[in-house]
Amino acid sequence: MTSKLPAFDLAVVGGGIIGLAHAAMAARLGKRVVVIERDPRANGASIRNFGFITVSGQERGESWTLARRTRDIWAEIAPAATIPIEQRGLLLTARSHEALAVIEAFIATEMGEECRLLPAAEFRAQISGLGGPDLLGALYSPHELRVESRDAIPLLAAWLAERQGVTFLNDTAVYAARPPRLETSRGMIEAGAVVICPGDDFATLHPERIAAYGLTRCRLSMLKLADPGYRLASALMSDLSLVRYRGYGALSEARALEAKLRAQQPSHFENGVHLIVAQGADGGLIVGDSHHYADLPPPFAPASAEEDILDEFARALGHAPPPVRERWTGTYAVADDRTFLIDAPAADVRLVIVTSGTGASTGFGIAERVIADLFQL
Repeated sequence: MTSKLPAFDLAVVGGGIIGLAHAAMAARLGKRVVVIERDPRANGASIRNFGFITVSGQERGESWTLARRTRDIWAEIAPAATIPIEQRGLLLTARSHEALAVIEAFIATEMGEECRLLPAAEFRAQISGLGGPDLLGALYSPHELRVESRDAIPLLAAWLAERQGVTFLNDTAVYAARPPRLETSRGMIEAGAVVICPGDDFATLHPERIAAYGLTRCRLSMLKLADPGYRLASALMSDLSLVRYRGYGALSEARALEAKLRAQQPSHFENGVHLIVAQGADGGLIVGDSHHYADLPPPFAPASAEEDILDEFARALGHAPPPVRERWTGTYAVADDRTFLIDAPAADVRLVIVTSGTGASTGFGIAERVIADLFQL
């Protein structure tokens, strides 16, 4: 079946956002690219998240720099691929003086460029008068973009196929990737180089290389709520994010806030809850999320996780959440000591895994570097 296919410059194994990002960066250099995906379409973490391209809050240094570059590439590609930008910017509440101190410290760093601290009244004015009774202020960041991930990923794949000449082989398993040949369920495929983007599949390709990094998995729980009757121009986070996101949480001022929140909201920490509220064109709210870690997280999410997510929603916005319309879980790879890994099993092979749940936020920046290195540009 594959004997009629041409040889490719690059084979990308995995059709999620990280694989698509590598395909896009190679295609823009004129490379002949094939994306090989084991499922009929991407169905993992890439479509089960917020589609939130987050800059502020990313780990200081390399991850923050990659997020800024990724945001810029999304801004270029989204209109070309007819992917709507649903929201811009970020609002992050502060309900205590400890939270205000973290925001002020963040704004004083290089990461706080163009960000500002909003008084409570200005925050309420931006979100239809909402906000809990204890609201003291909010961080505003102009850097973020949000797409609807469940729509954006297939639109990106379609654009790559139709406008960038990328070949897609779905329903295809890869058994071995040793350029110039890949052994697949469709037979042999020829490619000069390979990028493997396995997500949280640690067993199929180069398991011994992956095992050396000590990865585990995180299960997240998310919800879609009914249209609340108001519009959020920016995505919303809350105080819990100030201790969970490394760009804030690594600041010394975050220690006092974390101690206070752990004492006041122990269940939220047990369930790994922090709040993101995003809104799509249909008015519905994508809300999450919780985090549970294991080598193989079971598919059974505790009801208390959803309760804590909705409780934090009520605390941040000052009113009860709308009815739940959808529920889902997802899993992704995590590591204690890094936000992503790039491994080179061979000179013409790269293994790329985002290990922090930030694929949409850093993937294009990572892919740009990997492709430049792989093709010695």
